[in-house]
Amino acid sequence: MVPAVRRAFVLLVLASGVLLVVVDRTVTPLAPVRMAGSAVYGTLQNTIGAVSRSVGGWIGGSAGGERRVRELEAENARLRAALLVAERSATASGGAAAVGVAAVGVAAHVVGFGRGRQVSIDAGADAGVVRDVTVLNADGLVGKVTWAGPSTATVSLVTGAGSSVGARMAGSGELGLVTGVPGDGTLRLSLFDPNAPLKVGDRVVTLGSEGGRPYVAGVPIGTVAAIEQAPGAATRTALVRPAARLSALDLVTVILPEPDR
Repeated sequence: MVPAVRRAFVLLVLASGVLLVVVDRTVTPLAPVRMAGSAVYGTLQNTIGAVSRSVGGWIGGSAGGERRVRELEAENARLRAALLVAERSATASGGAAAVGVAAVGVAAHVVGFGRGRQVSIDAGADAGVVRDVTVLNADGLVGKVTWAGPSTATVSLVTGAGSSVGARMAGSGELGLVTGVPGDGTLRLSLFDPNAPLKVGDRVVTLGSEGGRPYVAGVPIGTVAAIEQAPGAATRTALVRPAARLSALDLVTVILPEPDR
């Protein structure tokens, strides 16, 4: 009986997903439909979780333990991410724009991958998630929120073709810009000073935005993997390997804006 109920919910979720894909390609504007889809998905997800926990408790009494594990995982992700940002912000000159933002975060799970290097997470406006805020994990920068529904949100990865992040070299303090490289999941760093010191292995962190939106300061972006030779160029460029393993994301933290931002 219970497996049949679970299958019905799963089929309904899949049908909702197909409907959203069809509407996405045929209807404009899409925002109200996506909002409704987010609410439906969140409700079904919670319902399926409740059914699973009830069955687990009936069979083996393990629902409380599983719930506690998930709570600890989420708390661990929040604390590690907050510590990561706090440490980097404290050591980066000019990083005051991000201090204070780091402690305010919402833990979420990546629940799907979309087109154009985007992922979906299971936290939305109901949890305080808004657009244009930083998303990171314990290793470094993941990207930024580009859409938020009631129960889910879309995160555009830092490696996306349209991504552009102000950057600072962790050692020298040199400033630059990091952009996504289409197709291969790497990043390109362009330092403003064409004669700036740069070597393989140098670490790149976020410069930070006003009020910490969309990016807080001091979050690891990645490590220089190869220096591009372009004599006479106006900038110095290099390929950067992302700090976060973006192809295997699970727990992430969304950094919420400060009050009145």
